[in-house]
Amino acid sequence: MDELIVIGGGLAGAEAAWQAAERGINVRLYEMRPWIKTGAHTGGNLSELVCSNSLGSNLVDRASGLLKAELRRLRSMVLECADQTSLPAGRALAVDRQEFSEQVTNRILGHPNIILVREEVKEVPVTSVVIASGPLTSSSLCTAISELLGRDHLYFYDAIAPIVLADSINMDIAFRGSRYELNGEIEGDYINCPLDQERYTSFVTTLAGAQRIELKDFELDVESGVRAGFGKYFEGCLPVEILALRGPKVLAFGPLRPIGLIDPKTGKRPYANVQLRQDNLAASLYNLVGFQTNLAYSEQRRVFRMIPGLEHAEFVRYGQMHRNTFIYSPTFLKETLQTRFRENCFFAGQITGVEGYVGNIATGLLAGWNAARVLRGQSALTLPRTSMIGALCHYIANASTYDFQPMKANYGLLPDIENVIIRGQRERAVAFSQRALSELDSYILENNLNFA
Repeated sequence: MDELIVIGGGLAGAEAAWQAAERGINVRLYEMRPWIKTGAHTGGNLSELVCSNSLGSNLVDRASGLLKAELRRLRSMVLECADQTSLPAGRALAVDRQEFSEQVTNRILGHPNIILVREEVKEVPVTSVVIASGPLTSSSLCTAISELLGRDHLYFYDAIAPIVLADSINMDIAFRGSRYELNGEIEGDYINCPLDQERYTSFVTTLAGAQRIELKDFELDVESGVRAGFGKYFEGCLPVEILALRGPKVLAFGPLRPIGLIDPKTGKRPYANVQLRQDNLAASLYNLVGFQTNLAYSEQRRVFRMIPGLEHAEFVRYGQMHRNTFIYSPTFLKETLQTRFRENCFFAGQITGVEGYVGNIATGLLAGWNAARVLRGQSALTLPRTSMIGALCHYIANASTYDFQPMKANYGLLPDIENVIIRGQRERAVAFSQRALSELDSYILENNLNFA
């Protein structure tokens, strides 16, 4: 019987394995954890979230929300698990990390067409394969992928935000509230730590001068002689201390923006504001939103306790930074996620240059579909470019190789709507979302796609 090998048990790999198995394909899903560590993961469950626990907005007129709406139409298993383990997060989708990864793992283990193999893959199979090994691909597999593609891989640096105990937050200073009002009421899904101008200035000055963890030799950008933590950062996930170095007001207009918030103790909007988001179902853990960091652990305690309300914060996980790997997708991949030189070899997830949890799930879904179709002698699917999934896959297959960088879902990827006058960014987003879902629905019907 036809068999597919999927390498990597992250978001993309789990989704790819599930989608192929649902279409009658026998799948062997390889995941090297927990026997081989990655430096960022903490356990052995599949689809473990190592950075934020948020999958972004659920609003359909937001790029991330549109992508989720498309995946729900296409019956994504991983997104279904996220919906079922969601936490209060305003209009965003945040999950309990442990519950989410356990549910994905159980779904995979319970599928009769999937065998989960706990070992490292060191060579690229010559049989049908989806490579979804993620940004922390092992050195052996990196070498094999480089040999397959004929050139070295790229890398950038990604950072993880710290998590604190909820009962160590000083609620005499902090307050609950979401950034924007909904139906005239402010939701209390986030904990907010307000800063006045004097405290903000002191915090940013201290943060910019704090000691960072020096990268290991293999993580350094040798060509440019970058040392001591100044590596090739992905612009969409910069460490908070790097943002502080870019100017005194950068954080106030970025992750510490106070827009939409009123401190109930003063009746005024703070000069700046740090938000904390619930990280588990028990609401005992909260992560610092936008506080990805590579500061030394002792410096994280010292500097982050300068934030009002976090004077006595107890950290259960410190932030850290790690090397991420991705390939030159525009050179090697088609929009179907097949390699250009081998139709039964697919890539999916962050290794392709798609950034963000939901983008990883989306590429896993399409790779799983197409791998199953190719095994059955059918043509691979290219989703409409007017859909967010199709637009992301079009981007990684057609972007410039000179300055190719990972890309999150955004409306700039979608083609313009011709002969229609659109006024304003929000109206444009609504029009793009309506077109995307309408044309995706038509594509599903026209191609008689089987979701059974």
